Amino acid sequence: MPRPKTLTDEEVLEAALALMHERGPEALTFAGLANACGLSGATLVQRFGNKAALRQSVLLHAWDLLDGKTARLAAAVPRTPEGAVALLVGLSKDYGGIESYAEGLLILREDLRDPVLRARGTAWREALSAALDDCFSGSPRAPHGIGLLMASQWQGALLWWSFDPRASVEDFVGDSLRHFVSVVLEPTPPNPPGEA
Repeated sequence: MPRPKTLTDEEVLEAALALMHERGPEALTFAGLANACGLSGATLVQRFGNKAALRQSVLLHAWDLLDGKTARLAAAVPRTPEGAVALLVGLSKDYGGIESYAEGLLILREDLRDPVLRARGTAWREALSAALDDCFSGSPRAPHGIGLLMASQWQGALLWWSFDPRASVEDFVGDSLRHFVSVVLEPTPPNPPGEA
């Protein structure tokens, strides 16, 4: 197969991200990426410098994709508690099955090792929490900071699903988050007579 004359950086980063998801972060080498995308290893070194810079570029690209998906979903869902559930279920769809989720945790490990990537995670947490808060803006019983609470519940639901992935991740997450919303928004029962 002839090598392509050129690929955009975005196309190369997509190929690298696919390689990481398919075979794990350690599979991301210049030789492995050259095989995956068809460019020479020398061309890739010229573009990205070294393996650490390549890995960071790939993971920053992944954060860009997640930021874009989050913004699109946030703009599309209704500003209701069910809209908040729909946003998080929509974000869960990319996890696929348990093998894909497990490989994603290896990639998350790489994010946690790099302060630049951790900062992107922090920024995404803030954007996601704000989008979820916005979905509860018409719910007077919603506690302050419910967006972060719900995002945390979502992450926990993903983890619990991973131990027993018989249901689809979307169904498990949706059920878990709907239960969370019902508990959080449930009216507080009045105090029994005689109690303050």
